[in-house]
Amino acid sequence: MNPDTQMPAVAESTAAANHASTSQAITVERWSPVSKTSVIGVIAIQCLLALAPFFLGAGTVDRLTTLFIYGILALMWNALAGYAGLVSVGHQAFFGLGAYAAIRLAAAGMNPYLALVLAAVAVAILAIPMSTFMARLRDSEFAIGMWVIAALAHLLVNLDTLVQGETGTSLISLQSYAPAQRRMFTYWLALGAMAGLAWCVFGLLRGKVGNALQAIRDNEEAATSIGVRVLPAKQLIFVLSAFGCAMAGALWLATVVTFQPAAYFNVQWTAYMLFMALVGGIGTYEGPIIGAVLFFGMETAFGATGVTYLIGLGLVAVIFALVLPKGIWGAIETKFGIQLLPVGYRLRSGEAVFNGLTAGLVRKTK
Repeated sequence: MNPDTQMPAVAESTAAANHASTSQAITVERWSPVSKTSVIGVIAIQCLLALAPFFLGAGTVDRLTTLFIYGILALMWNALAGYAGLVSVGHQAFFGLGAYAAIRLAAAGMNPYLALVLAAVAVAILAIPMSTFMARLRDSEFAIGMWVIAALAHLLVNLDTLVQGETGTSLISLQSYAPAQRRMFTYWLALGAMAGLAWCVFGLLRGKVGNALQAIRDNEEAATSIGVRVLPAKQLIFVLSAFGCAMAGALWLATVVTFQPAAYFNVQWTAYMLFMALVGGIGTYEGPIIGAVLFFGMETAFGATGVTYLIGLGLVAVIFALVLPKGIWGAIETKFGIQLLPVGYRLRSGEAVFNGLTAGLVRKTK
């Protein structure tokens, strides 16, 4: 038998076999057994947390309410900066405006808890026309623009005679509720807001909006060239982040009752958002939640130390930026290819996992 005549046939059959095995080995997946279990687990935990006021102490309920507010802030800032690439250093504007709007609505005779929700809606409506020009800014222009908006909002709120300048005022109508009742209502509203916003972001990122936002973040010109509607996508996530931060500000007002503009429009709120997203893993869905828990733990343990605590936060942020630039969850995801709450697609081939991004495929080896 002539080996020369057999070689092409052997080569063709080998290539066909390799192609068949590769086609069978590579699969596109979004849900995995781990991610399905994680989603069920998250829903179960949220249901259990709803019952927490019935069996936890008052102090613990108050601390959990604070944690939920931090979670909202981290999720909203990460949605804007981590997925759309719009890094803001002025999102305290929406935090402060949410609290101020609640004060105004309650002073007009509205039920205080209804005022908290409608205050966030009012700020979101205000953010719609604002987004038409903010969405056209990029990088440092957007960051500086948000800083200017925050400073302007602070000055305008100070002009309101109801607020009395930096003296501030209080959400007096909350006093009509008994302390235990007020604590429970505020806790449930904070939990509902955090869960609702988290699932809303999850749904958006898994759809066309999520793909558009990541394409814009990676390369706005390229995204435009392939037909991505850049401005509407950026406007949508901007308005959503404004609503979420305003809701967080209104909830913070419900926990402390008093409103002083300097405290609510302080840049430290945006610094906290940045810290939680950076440490947890900016541009990941799970990261900001981890960052919020870590930040909450640090504040609980060291918050009373004042300036030392703030210096410590800065040092931790610098260390993470140098050692773990992708944050805690980003490092875990890169190392092990785990996605608990998947917002993208993956290609799986044998021992390798490929995470699908709009810019291409990033190979992650187990």
